Amino acid sequence: MKRFATYDPPEYHNWTADPAEVQRYRERIAADPEREAVIRALSQDQLLDLYAGLLRNRLHDVALKRWVKNGVISKAWLGVGEEAATIGPVHALRRSGPDHDVVAPMIRNSGACHEMGMPVTDILRTYLGTADSPSGGRDLHVGELSTGVLPPISHVGDVVPVIAGIALSFKQRGQDRVGMTWIGDGSTKTAAFHEGVNFAGVHRLPVIFIIQNNQVALGTRLSQHAAGSFADWPAMYGLGGGVFDGNHVLDAYAAARLAADRARAGEGASLLIAETFRMGGHATHDEREARAIFDTELFASWGRRDPVGLYEAWLVEQGIGAGVLEEIEARVSKEIDEAAEEALRSRERAMPVPETAALGVYA
Repeated sequence: MKRFATYDPPEYHNWTADPAEVQRYRERIAADPEREAVIRALSQDQLLDLYAGLLRNRLHDVALKRWVKNGVISKAWLGVGEEAATIGPVHALRRSGPDHDVVAPMIRNSGACHEMGMPVTDILRTYLGTADSPSGGRDLHVGELSTGVLPPISHVGDVVPVIAGIALSFKQRGQDRVGMTWIGDGSTKTAAFHEGVNFAGVHRLPVIFIIQNNQVALGTRLSQHAAGSFADWPAMYGLGGGVFDGNHVLDAYAAARLAADRARAGEGASLLIAETFRMGGHATHDEREARAIFDTELFASWGRRDPVGLYEAWLVEQGIGAGVLEEIEARVSKEIDEAAEEALRSRERAMPVPETAALGVYA
């Protein structure tokens, strides 16, 4: 895909596929026979849909970074480098129809919003606080329950028991539906996380929890707030699950698809651990400080594992022509550009009025 010197992390500017990383990408697919079978069952259309989702996620963040640079907004929370941990699992769910599944993304899992069917324009409008945004201009935590997206909660960890409650309602109503949420490695230290996961395990709820281990909680390295391995946690709660490569969209998809199938079969909740890395700051305002937390080689190492670039390289190996990928990129790029332009027009014509303050709050 096209790289942007002004907006991308420096490790992505002149990115080319490292042969050793491509080899590891192949090996990861074959490492787990059960996951490999799920991946091999994907059609070409599904593979390309995953690619479009990764691009949409990355280019959505580029649009936000552009707005920050141009002074349209003051800062943005980006998921650059972590896209596969969002896009793969969401594509493993039922994303349309009357019995669609429900996701509860964190703020940097914005890819879950557009892949569940929310227009990118609405996601960008939420950042601008316009009256025609899903939140009516009140909050930048974006979601829309009609498309199966529960908006994030500022208090990190608190959405875990909420999605467990939603999954409980699915079970009580006899609905063939699954809930999914993500939680940062730092937020696993909150009481709400443990209470929600334990409740889901005890009641065998159809829900998937994903610990998105991007190695840092705000400005605190993983080694400073965690002991032991997250890989041990599913067994601790009596849940299914395991670790997947958070930079490998196919591994992410397969792990989540197996967990979703398990939930639909009445086998209860799963806890998945996505091993990934944040290629920027907590938000755009602290990117310089974030890079001071780790040494440059760690950024370089994870930079070679760009989830978009490695998936592109794998698709080409599978015989999908570069022209096909370029056409998808052009289409998604046009979609994002048009969404950004429309969102900016909303800022001119649809800023909130006092009456919107109570929208959706009182019956």
